[in-house]
Amino acid sequence: MTAPSSYLRIDHITKRFGDTLAVNDVSLDIARGEIFALLGSSGCGKSTLLRVLSGFETPSLGRVWLDGKDVTDLPPYERPMNMMFQSYALFPHMNVWDNVAFGLRRDGVAKDELQHRVEEMLLLVQLQKFAKRSPHQLSGGQQQRVALARSLAKRPQLLMLDEPLGALDKKLREQTQVELVNIIKQVGVTCVMVTHDQDEAMTMADRIAVMSEGRFLQVGTPNEVYEYPNCRFVADFVGNVNLFDGEITECAPDHVVVRSASGDFLVGHGISAGVGMKACVALRPEKVALSLDDPKKTHNAMACVLEDWSYFGSHTSYSLRVEGNQRLKVSVTNTDREQDHENLKEGQRLWAHWEDNAMVVLTA
Repeated sequence: MTAPSSYLRIDHITKRFGDTLAVNDVSLDIARGEIFALLGSSGCGKSTLLRVLSGFETPSLGRVWLDGKDVTDLPPYERPMNMMFQSYALFPHMNVWDNVAFGLRRDGVAKDELQHRVEEMLLLVQLQKFAKRSPHQLSGGQQQRVALARSLAKRPQLLMLDEPLGALDKKLREQTQVELVNIIKQVGVTCVMVTHDQDEAMTMADRIAVMSEGRFLQVGTPNEVYEYPNCRFVADFVGNVNLFDGEITECAPDHVVVRSASGDFLVGHGISAGVGMKACVALRPEKVALSLDDPKKTHNAMACVLEDWSYFGSHTSYSLRVEGNQRLKVSVTNTDREQDHENLKEGQRLWAHWEDNAMVVLTA
């Protein structure tokens, strides 16, 4: 077989545990220096695939290539890779400096080189002044950076992160996401991360693979996966979405009309389908506008009744009931400090409307 041109190639990997098919014939090319996220719910196969890459699991079928070399049959300790786990796995009896140095000592790195690399890593993660502290004396975010420094100290060709920020609270997680990306990009290491958190994947990754039942449903940039989902599962899993089932009544190169129980949708793009086919319209909540008056549109407008709303500071989320007894979620940015939500009451009649380029038609 010809060596792959991509930096990391996952070549038709399948992994079975008895009768259970955990990873089902997945293939993927990852570029040098890319941060790639495997995104999916628990049990979808993403962690198993990461363990195959790291050598902790042997694939039932398929090969793994790294920088043109087939590493499928190499044990974990012979692979130029490092994995960072959610628990960080820091040694409690060692201080920060010794935790970072641990892998280098195991590899027999010379004393001067070891000293240089540890200091370099502590500087990179900005923990020089915490070098003599024990892990329990650090915050969760600082422990995460120690674990990252230890992983990078061995200068791996591939860094694997398994739910790297799952142990942190929401605010610290959001802050650490940016720090982690900056450090990885600064080092230039290729990274594969596993997460069930869509926000984490969208914030950190250059590209995302959405996984379900051991397969890749869609691979693309965060923008592509969010704005142009290729199936109902991806649309529903990544972000909030309104889904309307219906039937195609018009199908042209530049537009599609889908008739649903809630009304007609004029979608401003063509698809490979035909009149009479079943389809689903995906509409993100932030792409819907609300008004008290009828916008006088023949398509893409619905009379609705306000059921409830929640204020989140940056935006307000509305839940409305539309024709066909379907719920419509709407998210409105709070641009006006004096915005008066009390003028809207439960049970009030409103109009929801949106542009024809706000929707995606899904036939899968």
